[in-house]
Amino acid sequence: MASSNQGKQGGGKQGASPRGTSGRGFASMDPQRQREIASQGGKAAHEKGTAHEFTSEEARQAGSKGGQAAHEKGTAHEFDSEEAREAGRKGGQASHGGAGSRAKQAGQPSPPATPAGKQAGDAGESQGEAR
Repeated sequence: MASSNQGKQGGGKQGASPRGTSGRGFASMDPQRQREIASQGGKAAHEKGTAHEFTSEEARQAGSKGGQAAHEKGTAHEFDSEEAREAGRKGGQASHGGAGSRAKQAGQPSPPATPAGKQAGDAGESQGEAR
């Protein structure tokens, strides 16, 4: 004979998770599992062609809002001048296809940094030669 509690799972405080009252559903899942599921949804949307593609202007605005919120909360990282220089240098190399970015794409270590105005392999080459 069936018990009167049949079909009642997670009732009371025994089955409750710390994140929710029922222990069921997306919100009560482990954060890592939530990320996995969300990632699958994003990949499926891109494959289907229904994912939103941000324009550079939309991305700039979203980043600006995030930065403003972080500053208001006091959680934004404040760069010192040396960190800012290093970040700018890395960004310039990546956006302009510097030797460091090509080596990283190929899975190779980056060559050592050269003094400003000098490119690796410039010695003996004229300005008109193609590389």
